[in-house]
Amino acid sequence: MTLGPRPRVFLGITGASGAPYAARVLQALAAVGAEVGVCASEAAGEVIAWEVYRERVAAGDGPAVVERFVRDHGGDGATLYGERDWFSPYASGSARCDAYIICPCSMATVGTIATSGQANLIHRAAGVALKEDRRLVVVPRETPLSVIHLQQLLTLRQAGALVAPAMPAFYTRPDTLDDAIDFVAGKVLDLAGIEHDLLKRWSQPA
Repeated sequence: MTLGPRPRVFLGITGASGAPYAARVLQALAAVGAEVGVCASEAAGEVIAWEVYRERVAAGDGPAVVERFVRDHGGDGATLYGERDWFSPYASGSARCDAYIICPCSMATVGTIATSGQANLIHRAAGVALKEDRRLVVVPRETPLSVIHLQQLLTLRQAGALVAPAMPAFYTRPDTLDDAIDFVAGKVLDLAGIEHDLLKRWSQPA
């Protein structure tokens, strides 16, 4: 099911590798005029600096990087919330939200959500999505996966979350790294019900 005009989406970004996926998802959400609430973990800022901006920042400088990231990729429809902003609308099931995306999703975050832990707004928003039976898409980026990882991912799936590992495909015959990133971001947006043009559909001509 595709969401209507101006969907409201929560985007959580954690410290797993895969910040370029988050950038593409945020750009695509901005392109369709979505209202996006963004929350990034402390570690996410350092990963974004390294993977998106090719910079190394000192510990503690992550929040400034995240602010820059949201300005660069989110447009006017994106609002940044702090990790401990419990007054954010995404912290309560009484506020409307059409889809929740955690991209990339670290295995530490997977484990915390699976055990109903809520140490920050990302965990809390995911918990709200599950208890309210709303769309929650988690994008784990880890390899190899231990038995513990697999068990926690299964717990999330059984609770109603959609698990979309960051696994680029090759049947689309990607020519560039951007093509591979677009494929993963497009699959994530499909699961969230967001219209986009990031990937070729199987029925489309090559």
